[in-house]
Amino acid sequence: MELAQDKIDLIEKIIKNDRKFANNEDLYDDFFNETCKRSLVIVKTITSDATLEAYLRKIATTSILNVLKDSGRLRRSRNGFMPTHEVSLETAAGSPSLDYSDVKIVYDTADIADSPEDLVLQKEVVTRVISALDKINEAEPDKQFLNIYKLRYENGMTQKEIAEELNLSQSEVSKRLFKLMEKVKQFFN
Repeated sequence: MELAQDKIDLIEKIIKNDRKFANNEDLYDDFFNETCKRSLVIVKTITSDATLEAYLRKIATTSILNVLKDSGRLRRSRNGFMPTHEVSLETAAGSPSLDYSDVKIVYDTADIADSPEDLVLQKEVVTRVISALDKINEAEPDKQFLNIYKLRYENGMTQKEIAEELNLSQSEVSKRLFKLMEKVKQFFN
């Protein structure tokens, strides 16, 4: 079975946009072949482009992880997967005989290149979101949308933690977050 050119282009785009593709470009052929092999049945059965793209993203991510693990460039740690050339801080701190010249610490960089126009636009969007949240919460105060929003996005709590905090099920918190997102989208439209 062969894939149509548009499907091949979509797979290529998904692989190249995956964050694990950076610094592993030499394994592109392996990523592509593994993704194609795993997605043949899906590509032939799904007709919706959006659904197909979502499935292909999952398949590509899994394929990339498998190729990186098989090539020895990625290993599983307690915190997920990490490159083999990096050492977690817990490992570095707990190992007194570790040669610290090999330790590579990776920091997320802050993007300070925002122009004044970008900052004004961001402030306007945040103001509109806050206004939408207030109106949504006023319309249905029993759903605790504002409280759920603050716990999730300001306090960084997981859905499970929010559920415990508000004495709700995790699925109910998930439904309310999704409903809130849909209502905010409607407010912007």
